[in-house]
Amino acid sequence: MPVWDDLVGQDKVSEQLAAAARDADALVTAAAGDAPPPEASKMTHAWLFTGPPGSGRSTAARAFAAALQCVSPDRALGGVPGCGFCDGCHTSLVGTHADVEIVRTDLLSIGVKETRDLVRRAQMSPAGGRWQVIVLEDADRLTEGAGNVLLKAVEEPAPRTVWLLCAPSVEDVLPTIRSRCRLLTLRTPPVDAVADILVRRDGIEPDVAAAVARATQGHIGRARRLATDPRARERRAAVLKLPLRVGDVGGCLRAAQELIDTASEDAKQLAEEVDVKETEELKAALGAVQGGRMPRGTAGIMKDLEDRQKRRRTRTQRDSLDLALTDLTGLYRDVLALQLGSRLALANMEVEDTLERLARAGTPESTLRRIDAIAACREALDRNVAPLLAVEAMTMALRAG
Repeated sequence: MPVWDDLVGQDKVSEQLAAAARDADALVTAAAGDAPPPEASKMTHAWLFTGPPGSGRSTAARAFAAALQCVSPDRALGGVPGCGFCDGCHTSLVGTHADVEIVRTDLLSIGVKETRDLVRRAQMSPAGGRWQVIVLEDADRLTEGAGNVLLKAVEEPAPRTVWLLCAPSVEDVLPTIRSRCRLLTLRTPPVDAVADILVRRDGIEPDVAAAVARATQGHIGRARRLATDPRARERRAAVLKLPLRVGDVGGCLRAAQELIDTASEDAKQLAEEVDVKETEELKAALGAVQGGRMPRGTAGIMKDLEDRQKRRRTRTQRDSLDLALTDLTGLYRDVLALQLGSRLALANMEVEDTLERLARAGTPESTLRRIDAIAACREALDRNVAPLLAVEAMTMALRAG
């Protein structure tokens, strides 16, 4: 199965990347002295993948990285690089290829130190003789200093290095960096296409796949999680009941606290799954003696790990809150559609009674104000406002309408 099949509803982007991969393969072949280089190459050293959440930015970048490393013999017969079966494709997709560095962060930002390490990696020649590929899945999380460090590497790249940057929009990347990248914009995948891939690849029942694809409005990752994780479905159901619980000030405050507690529980669960394992592995690597005592001089290293884990818990809580606010926005979007008599398909058909009740109780203008209040809460969280304070302000605004 070609690597491009992973790009759901992105036919135009797939065609552009396939053409660039063909030219990249021709450049490698020409450098080996086996053929002349292409006259007008569609390949370049830096790419910027943008698109809304769930559009498949990182999936597209990984597929392209696999195609650049493809070693299928079919290429010599006119086949398109990116077969999906050869060693180059397989190891690139699973993250074990020696010349493909996939960078993602579970923290709030990517700093200067990490970026300098990437730049040093980018200066190395590819071990396999094809391309050194750096996939930066969270380019929007680069600090200003880290962006300036990256700029130098993008301006003066090594001959066989390719940078693949992913961000929600071009505005999330420094202008000086994005001006040196070839831009690819992905769209939100159609709901039917998301449902189809859940059925084909994950074995989800068609009815369930259609429901979760509609509920997440084409977000592939969230749809898969809803279909396979009962806890995710429970949390979403609780969020969709929130508008019915803000009838008085006490209800607003309780709903806000419960939303924060749920997000904190998500962060705690992740910590229990990951932090303990990380800590034990580091202690073993540092030579902890029996009884848990650490060798001298290792306290600073352990403190760095604790700080990193704390920042990860903070981001997990923020991400969980943002997901809940996205679901809440979708609910009011359905309410607005009912109030306007729109024929637009509703995303939350499972709570149709709630939608009709909210539609009767308000006006289109009040629904729009509530949607604006949710957006304001998300912006406040991005500005590091205390989460409980931001959510309480939102629930009070939802009550006021």
